[in-house]
Amino acid sequence: MASRAFAALLTVLAFVGFGSVPRALATDPTQLQDFCVADKLSAVFVNGFVCKDPKVVTANDFFFHVVPGAINAQGSAVTAVSVNELPGLNTLGISLVRIDFVAGGQNPPHTHPRATEVLILLQGTLLVGFVGSNQLNNQLFTKQLVEGDVFVFPQGLIHFQLNNGKIPAVAFAGLSSQNPGVITIANSVFGTKPPILDEILAKAFMIEKAQVDWIQAQFAAPPQAGGGMPGGGMPGGGMPGGGGIPGNGTGGGYPGVPGYP
Repeated sequence: MASRAFAALLTVLAFVGFGSVPRALATDPTQLQDFCVADKLSAVFVNGFVCKDPKVVTANDFFFHVVPGAINAQGSAVTAVSVNELPGLNTLGISLVRIDFVAGGQNPPHTHPRATEVLILLQGTLLVGFVGSNQLNNQLFTKQLVEGDVFVFPQGLIHFQLNNGKIPAVAFAGLSSQNPGVITIANSVFGTKPPILDEILAKAFMIEKAQVDWIQAQFAAPPQAGGGMPGGGMPGGGMPGGGGIPGNGTGGGYPGVPGYP
């Protein structure tokens, strides 16, 4: 009886132990010392950055002054503060971004493969949202935010922010990784180098190959002066022509997102 009980206990412990492994691997590892300032001059390649000698670490290794970047063609400027900008974040499992929006500007649909994001709106208004996985039938969760509101975007899910107000908006977001990464959906689908075969995308999006070729050409073309996607419509009758998608006067065309991390 005692041996059976012991065997049962071992089974439970093994289940709990193995069950915790995916969670341990799904986030940045916990640090084993006070800090590990990134040594970006090291030739050693690891999953992250090698530690700088603590004897030469200074307060400046933990300091960064945020200067908003230029507004891109989507009408936003995303200024990242990850381990790439702030070496003191190495191994600490956290980073942040500042997002500035012109009126009507957006941070287009994207994902962070290694981090959950929590955003607080400091100025203006934002329409925000994320999309659940196929498991949840791709349900859309959206919320209108005003100053002081907080919203969470779960790790890996597609999400966006749109300034649907009449004044500029400013938000800060914390991310649960020192280097969360970003995948902008449109760029990753239509802006790959070399391009994904048009027959693959045509079947996936249920449009004509000519339409895929047209969209890919917009991403391949250099940004247009004055901004905006050219008019004339998408081939195949899928999208009406006319004035095209208006730009924001910053010199970038619709496909480009210069400065986006």
